[in-house]
Parts: sequence; C-alpha cells; structure tokens
Amino acid sequence: MSKPDARVPGGVSLGRWAGIPVTLDWSLLIIFALVLFNLGAGVLPEWHPAWAPWLTWSVAFGAAVLFFLSVLLHELSHALVGRLFGIPVSRITLFLFGGMAHTDEEAPSPKAEFWMAIAGPIASMVIGVGALLLGVGLMSVSMAQLDAPTEVMSHVGPLATLLLWLGPINIVLAVFNMIPGFPLDGGRVLRAAIWAATGDLGKATKWASYSGQGFAALMIAYGLFSAFTSGFSGIWLVLIGWFLWRAARGSYQQLLVMQALEGAKVHDVMRRHLAWVRPEISVASLVSEHFMRSDQRAFPVLGEGGVLVGLVTVTDVQRLPQERRATATVAEIMTPVSELDQIGEDAPASDALQKLGARDVDQVPVVDGRGTLLGLVRRQDILRWLTLRDPRQPA
Repeated sequence: MSKPDARVPGGVSLGRWAGIPVTLDWSLLIIFALVLFNLGAGVLPEWHPAWAPWLTWSVAFGAAVLFFLSVLLHELSHALVGRLFGIPVSRITLFLFGGMAHTDEEAPSPKAEFWMAIAGPIASMVIGVGALLLGVGLMSVSMAQLDAPTEVMSHVGPLATLLLWLGPINIVLAVFNMIPGFPLDGGRVLRAAIWAATGDLGKATKWASYSGQGFAALMIAYGLFSAFTSGFSGIWLVLIGWFLWRAARGSYQQLLVMQALEGAKVHDVMRRHLAWVRPEISVASLVSEHFMRSDQRAFPVLGEGGVLVGLVTVTDVQRLPQERRATATVAEIMTPVSELDQIGEDAPASDALQKLGARDVDQVPVVDGRGTLLGLVRRQDILRWLTLRDPRQPA
C-alpha cells in the first residue's frame, strides 16, 4: 500500500491497495460514528457490564475499524477479479452506504460480469464465517452450558467479542448484497444470467434495473412503515432504499448514454476554442484576468510550443489562502500533466465519458501525440451533443 495523499476531491486517499487507489469519502465518518456509538454505548455494555469504559470503547473502535476494512476487502475482491478478466478498475471509493469499485468499462462477457459480481459476497462470507469460527474457538464456555446468548457473551474476552460481532455482520453483508436487484451484487449476477440467456446487455441491464428499483421501493415502503410504528430506525431503511433506487435507475440510463455515443469520436464532442494560461502568472492575475472574464471553470496551462503542462480549476484557487494569491503562481496550484487523464481526438467519445466518471472530474484534456493541447472534452459538451444530434441519424 502506498503513502496516503490527502488531495482527493470529496475525501482522503488511503493510498494504493494491490495497485488500486482507494478513497475514503467523508460521508463514511457518519457510519463509523454510528457503529462506534452503537457498540460503545449499547451492545458492549449490555454484553459486558463489568468492563471498564476504556476497554468497552477500545473494542468498539477496533470493531468499527475492522468492519470498514472488511468492506474494503469486499470491494477489493471485485476489483481483483475484474482485473483477471481484463476490466480496468480506476479506483475504489468507501462512502456512506458502503463501497464501490469504479470500472472504466463494462464487463466483456456474462461470465466476467458474474465472477466479478459474486467475488465481493464470497469475500464477505469467508471473512464472516472465519471470524465467527475463530471467535467461537476463543470462547471459554459453550452455548450449551448457558441459557441465553447475552449470558454467553458475558463470559468471553475482548478479542472473541470483537470476532463474534464482526462475523455475523459480514455474513449479513454478504446475504444483503446477493439480493437480485441492480446495482447490488445480486443484481449484477441477475444481469449476467439474463445477458447470457438473451445475448443482449441492454435488455439484461434494463430488467436488472427494474428489479433493483422494485426492491428499493419495497425497502422505502417498509422503512416508512417502521418509522411511523417503531421510531427513527426506519428512516435509515428509507435512505438506503432511496440510494438504491437512484443507483439502479442511473446505471441503466448510463448504459443508454453509452449506446447513444456509439460511433461518436472525441473530435465530435470536444471544445476546441478555449482560453489558456501560462504557468508563471500569479494566481491573482488568473482570477482577475481569466476566471472573472470568462465562464470557463478550468484553464489548460501551456508551456513552450503549446504543450500541455497542467490544468488549473476554480477548486485549485479556492484551496489557496487569499493572502497568498498575489505571490503564488499557477504552477504552484495546478494539477500537473502527469496526474491528468488525457485522451486523443480520434478516441471514442464513450472513452472520454468513462474517464470523466472514473476520476470524477468535469473535463479531460484532448492532446495529440506530442502532448500539444487540441481542446477539452467536458460533461456538458457530451450532453449538448446528445441533445442536439438528430436521433434519426447514427452517432
């Protein structure tokens, strides 16, 4: 694993795991706090009333860390199996509702889709069963000797307690992810099965998406019912259901967009006429003479001969303290070309869209073989092309 880098939009980098960048979104802290508080203030004091507070909260913290490490291993399993089938994985993101392995393209076959999808639940099940067996092995008493599970837990030590909590949680995670609703892993397994049966990825995605939306609707309905009858816990189900609904619908819409872009090249959708800046100008000049006089939110930074050396955005300026803008140069705040995704003008437009999504950026520089800037391709450019093209004509 490489050294973490904190300059990640919307979160913090955890370095590279098996060569894959891992990003922790700040929203994950909400779940971490909920797990920590639930264990430290509820579950563990009930199981071990005699424990000192420092021990209770230490075990709670360790369990929360191990839980999110197991989520990371779940996603890493998807990514590594995807690699075996030649599917590029740009990064892994851990966020409020779990994690996601970001792929740069669709699986090449139903077989690849199936094994990549099922790898995560298998990993979670292995972790869950392994932790449970190890925890039981560390117990000093057997369940047959005592009357209730709570009484059993009161007789086990900190490590066994941690494992006996972590095991069932991972088993539940594996089972939940196998629900046949897109974009859950079970929904991807369903898509692989329909794809194999029909030979039509679009149709398979459509029906797997409908299944996911149906499951999400049931979860939202049950969550609302629970919220009115049992209190706040039902709200969490509503939020998860809402997220799954949006993800299921969005996945199918994304596939439709990719199909609509079939045959289109980057030169069809790119923006050629745009302003650029030199790396040596001050950030104050960048703001007053460029950002304030243009609707561009990103400026290519060009060196000698029009060669691209970096890209500077509004976000880069916002990170710099106001008092430093008069003396700092663009070169100090820009993203260097070595860290930028680039694309050629004859590449498929769908590749540009995948790069935009994989890095969660708003623009990708278009360059020739010598690194000379030809333009930018932006999300809004692709959307405008899709909106304006004649639907009766091929892309």
